[in-house]
Amino acid sequence: MLIRRSTAITIFSALLLACLMIYLPGLSGGWLFDDYPNIVDNPGVQPQHGSLGALISAALSSPASDFKRPLASLSFAANYLVSGLDPSAMKLTNLVIHLLNGVLVFVLMRLLLAMPRHGRTVPAEAPLNRHAQLVAALIAGAWMLLPINLTAVLYVVQRMESLANLFVLGGLAGYIAARQEMWRGRRVAGGITAALSITVPAGLGLLAKETAVMLPLYALLLEWVMFDFAIGPERPRREKGLIAFYALILGIPLIAGLCWLLPGVLNPATWATRDFGLDQRLLSEARIVVGYVFWTLTPWPHALSFYHDDYPISTGLLQPWTTLTSLLALLAMVIAIIRFRRGQPLLALGLAWFLSAQLLTGTIIPLELVYEHRNYFASLGLLLAVIPWLAGLSLPALAGAAGPGRLPRRIVLALALIGWGGMTAVTAWDWGSPLRLAQTLAERAPDSPRAQYELGRTYIVYSHYDRSSPYTRAAYAPLEHAAILPGSSILPQQALIFMNARMGLPLKPEWWDSMIAKLKARPLGVQDDSSLAALTDCTRDGICHLPKDRMTDAFQAAMDHPHPTPRLMATYGDYAWNVLRNRDLGLNLLQRTVASAPHEPAYHITLARMLVVQGDAAGARQQVTALQQLNLGGRLDGDIANLQQRIQRLSQSAPEAASPRN
Repeated sequence: MLIRRSTAITIFSALLLACLMIYLPGLSGGWLFDDYPNIVDNPGVQPQHGSLGALISAALSSPASDFKRPLASLSFAANYLVSGLDPSAMKLTNLVIHLLNGVLVFVLMRLLLAMPRHGRTVPAEAPLNRHAQLVAALIAGAWMLLPINLTAVLYVVQRMESLANLFVLGGLAGYIAARQEMWRGRRVAGGITAALSITVPAGLGLLAKETAVMLPLYALLLEWVMFDFAIGPERPRREKGLIAFYALILGIPLIAGLCWLLPGVLNPATWATRDFGLDQRLLSEARIVVGYVFWTLTPWPHALSFYHDDYPISTGLLQPWTTLTSLLALLAMVIAIIRFRRGQPLLALGLAWFLSAQLLTGTIIPLELVYEHRNYFASLGLLLAVIPWLAGLSLPALAGAAGPGRLPRRIVLALALIGWGGMTAVTAWDWGSPLRLAQTLAERAPDSPRAQYELGRTYIVYSHYDRSSPYTRAAYAPLEHAAILPGSSILPQQALIFMNARMGLPLKPEWWDSMIAKLKARPLGVQDDSSLAALTDCTRDGICHLPKDRMTDAFQAAMDHPHPTPRLMATYGDYAWNVLRNRDLGLNLLQRTVASAPHEPAYHITLARMLVVQGDAAGARQQVTALQQLNLGGRLDGDIANLQQRIQRLSQSAPEAASPRN
């Protein structure tokens, strides 16, 4: 089969353009789910100017992780400075990052597919195989079009994932190029470049999301499968220095990470806000990871439902029985990696990358069980394992691909590309309208509390709190359905109470009863915290008139659990101070909040304002001192100056009687 060098570039360019056109209809959509705490309701990523202090504040504002993911937050802030709080502009930025990642996948695959099978000959001596270029174009194009990768593009907050993988993909491409330099004899320069290609991109990617720390492991698997730790044709034995390098850069972080994680992982209280424990998580993840294979290669709409909070938890090897079969399937993958490492290295490396990509989010860390965007890199591993064989072209690292049965395989590949692109196009069109998306996701996941809640919430937004709007009437059914689904938070009850209170309609007693019962039954999750905060804000601002006894009962039910969260205590303190006018309770709660979260400036600021109102200048100065220690790059200069002015006025006159939120 005659293939010109330009053919691969043409095919890749066409697939790149197809990806762009497929995603364009989805750019007109709105915000969704975790976009709100990370972007919409996060003033830190909405700077009014580009000063150093404002940018540092933005970099450290993410509530998503203890590591703050500053690079991702800075990118959101940059978007805001250019186009304001416009989801379309932010989605466009995500799409550009995705296309850049597609280019990097193409470059990485061209380098990888042109390598010889055992790494025993100098890769640079073999001309870049034209078949390798074509297969690289097909893999990169397919990866850009995969439906499972859609959320990394149109779900704004998952820029964290795609941005982190920009560094991962670039690092892997740089590593292969550097190792080829070592094969050519430039061992020192190549070795330094190889080391930098792993460590520097991993460090930079970590500033976007923690998944970038997997880069050294991906490089290790690449080294093991394709190079076998040899550094040159005249030195084909495994190089001990290279093995020691990987032991160092993987071993030390692994030991440090386990020492940091294990005390929390082994503490039952860590799992109190989850519906599963450590053993149930590990059993469930076996089914989930195997399911990701099918969701990637043979996706169907009801599998890629975005919301997976209704995923059934494994409680034993046979409960359900697919737990055991999934564990056996994972074992079979590991055996295949070892068995085919030399004869079919692309298959082995692809499976190894897929499985290793699940280690961070699919094992012991108490995260939620299922998210589609966790497969952004893992899906590339699966495509590397199957597309070279389906393409039926001879490659240096693939034996037997050009044998019998090439036509049926190519037909399957063509149909797969059409199917992946078609499903992504349909789903992207749904994402172009908040209402259409909410309806689609609720249909895909009828038993998901989040999907049903989001449909009801979207109806509320479209109703504009107009009693006569048809959207108002439509909102009740999905919200009341979400409220009774197993495992649901208090979000549905909060939305029902909020909506009726805003419109001056009666509040059903059963809404309060079920909300308080849920708060009593289990420790609060993030969504429960957010719900109480929303009701508090609405009441404090005079928009909602909610019964104080019911709100107090709700807070008491939440506070009765051990170790209340800082956000819960701050919210209750806000309600006690501004609504109940119980300043002693409000002050006490904020003092507990600051003690629990001493590195959060907002809590120090609120407590200082309360102390000023109470006439405690000395106490307020202590909070200002704490803020000065947190004032990295001048990000808190304005708040500190404001508080110092208040304290100065207090020292010169009688205590003021204003709200601490003024």
